[in-house]
Amino acid sequence: MFLGRHLVAAALQRGHTITLFNRGRSGPELFPTAEQLRGDRDGDLTALAGREWDAVVDTCGYVPRVVRASATALAARVAHYTFVSSISVYADFSTVGIGESYPVGRLEDPTVEVIDGDTYGPLKVLCEEEVQAALPGRALIVRPGLIVGPHDPTDRFSYWPHRLRQGGDVLAPEPHDLPVQFIDARDLAAWILDLIERGVAGTFNATGPAVPLTIGEFLASCRQAAGGDARLVWVSRTHLDRHKVAPWSDLPLWLPDDDGAHAGFSTVDVSQAIAAGLAFRPLADTLRDTLAWLAARSADHQWRAGIDREREAAVLAAWRDAPDAP
Repeated sequence: MFLGRHLVAAALQRGHTITLFNRGRSGPELFPTAEQLRGDRDGDLTALAGREWDAVVDTCGYVPRVVRASATALAARVAHYTFVSSISVYADFSTVGIGESYPVGRLEDPTVEVIDGDTYGPLKVLCEEEVQAALPGRALIVRPGLIVGPHDPTDRFSYWPHRLRQGGDVLAPEPHDLPVQFIDARDLAAWILDLIERGVAGTFNATGPAVPLTIGEFLASCRQAAGGDARLVWVSRTHLDRHKVAPWSDLPLWLPDDDGAHAGFSTVDVSQAIAAGLAFRPLADTLRDTLAWLAARSADHQWRAGIDREREAAVLAAWRDAPDAP
């Protein structure tokens, strides 16, 4: 999770002494001033033995057995433990304004360790419970939504400012007023550090922005940040379905709600986090910084989200010829 990169950078900037524990396989050259401990949380925690820390931040726990091992190993040697979970823990998204007390998902077989679309959220629930059991009263559980900004490897947010910077006709999904939510990784990192420094425990949803945002407003902001001659062409759900344009993957952030099952996905209640100090930078700043990072990324980057230009052009051509034809 690229959140860790921003957490470390922010913590170092604040003057904290940082120890990194990982396998050393991804970006080992980052943060040369931080202490580096090598190991594997799934079976090799020996580098943590005999050490004490004021706080731990766990950004990559997915399987309860593995999270239990690190939480119990550190419980007597840390004052505070932050576990980064996900809003995917909730049992469903049929309700607008889901708060932290909303029912969470459960697995029929809690020993399952296969991570997929059905198990990811319920496994995170079990991970949360392992941390809370190991460190009662000293655990901070953070449930982010979509985390965005520079260094995001998923491309789910970056696709849009990138595509609008390319210009021309851009496929945009109706309806314009579909709500969207996300949070800049730097805002999330700063807030997590604030809570750690204050010793705050508890469970918080953490996404944004502070006021409702629609996909129409978001894409207009992307267009403004990108500049150029891009023109948004709004296409109906019927047409997109006909051409098998997939929500979320082909057109990121777009998750239509035909039957009410997703009404709450992008309307999660973050009032508790805001009351605890969560603040959001302007969307224009996130877009500007994301575009600057994208400009420095390798030209041969293989995008992980977003419809390719050839297929987009075909869908748009069909729309011009016969919009919503039976």
